[in-house]
Amino acid sequence: MNFTKLKAPTLKELFVRELESMILSGRLKIGEKLPSERVLAEKMQVSRAVVNGGITELARKGFLEVKPRSGVYVLDYRRYGTVDTLLSIMNYNGGHLGRDEIQSILEIKMIVDKLAVELSVDRHTKEDISTLEECLNEIRNDNIEEAADAAFTFYHEIAMTSQNTLLPLIYRSFRVPVSHLWVRFIQKYGCEVVYNSAKNILMALKDHDKERAVEGVEKAISATISGSKEIYEP
Repeated sequence: MNFTKLKAPTLKELFVRELESMILSGRLKIGEKLPSERVLAEKMQVSRAVVNGGITELARKGFLEVKPRSGVYVLDYRRYGTVDTLLSIMNYNGGHLGRDEIQSILEIKMIVDKLAVELSVDRHTKEDISTLEECLNEIRNDNIEEAADAAFTFYHEIAMTSQNTLLPLIYRSFRVPVSHLWVRFIQKYGCEVVYNSAKNILMALKDHDKERAVEGVEKAISATISGSKEIYEP
């Protein structure tokens, strides 16, 4: 049996988590001005270096805005956040995503996957198909997390075969939330459903059938968004 290595969080990590929690729970309101770094350091009993580093990270995630000669303000993270913001929301919710977040991720995945297969149909090589076939076989796995990882890898590899330099990067930036959704899907419906859907898309790529490949993506993801294979949290 494998055990996860435990790691104690740093003071900066604890500071960031606490402020994220206060913002996501509404205890800190959008537009609200934070106390000065000195006051925060005194109240939270940490150094100003910890506070400064934490504020910098929270600003990068879209939770805070630093206005020169004015102060630090709570930002509307839904408007200015990043994928890191989404991961913070997941962590705040105990690793779970809300219905809106799940639907939004699936809609983005639909766009990326459709473009990837459209481009791949005309650009993939025989070596690409061999790699995809190897990835496909890995989806049939009794270990749910390994099957989910294989599913992510399969679709990421299609993005690679598209030869578009940005698509794989966009897809990989969503690795954590997308993998979370694959785990949930396989828990509910089994890896065989994922395997068969991916196999149909791969066969369409091999046949250079763009319409069938796109249709395969649309059918699979549409069923997950609002059809027979929904994966929203209970």
